[in-house]
Amino acid sequence: MKTLTGKGPVHRIDHRDLDFIHRGGPPGAAMVARALSNEVSPNLGVGFARWEGAEVSWTLLYDEVIFVIEGCFELTANGEHHRVEPGQMLWIPEGTELIYGGHALFGYVVYPGDWKQRHGLN
Repeated sequence: MKTLTGKGPVHRIDHRDLDFIHRGGPPGAAMVARALSNEVSPNLGVGFARWEGAEVSWTLLYDEVIFVIEGCFELTANGEHHRVEPGQMLWIPEGTELIYGGHALFGYVVYPGDWKQRHGLN
C-alpha cells in the first residue's frame, strides 16, 4: 500500500487573526483578507471578506467560489440577483461581470491564486 505525504504543513486559519483591507464604500464598507500567500499556494487564492452594505463592481479574472458564514451576501450577475445565506455557496466563472453586495462574512477561493501576476497587476 502506498503512503501519501503532503508537500508542506497544514494551515489552520481564523478570520479574527487576519488583517482586513478596505475594498469598497462608502456607502457601507467592503473588506478583504487574504488567508494564504502565493508562496504557500500559487494555485488557489483563499481568504475572508466582510461586506457591510457596500456595492462593488468587478469583472472576474479568475474562477471564484464564495461560501457564506454569517449574514446575507448578495451578488448580481448576468441580469440575475443572488441572495446567499449561511451554509450556501456560489461558483462564479472567470469573465463574469458582477456586483458584490449585502451584509455578510464570507470565505472565498479563487483559481488561479496568482491571477494578479498572470494579468500584470502586481
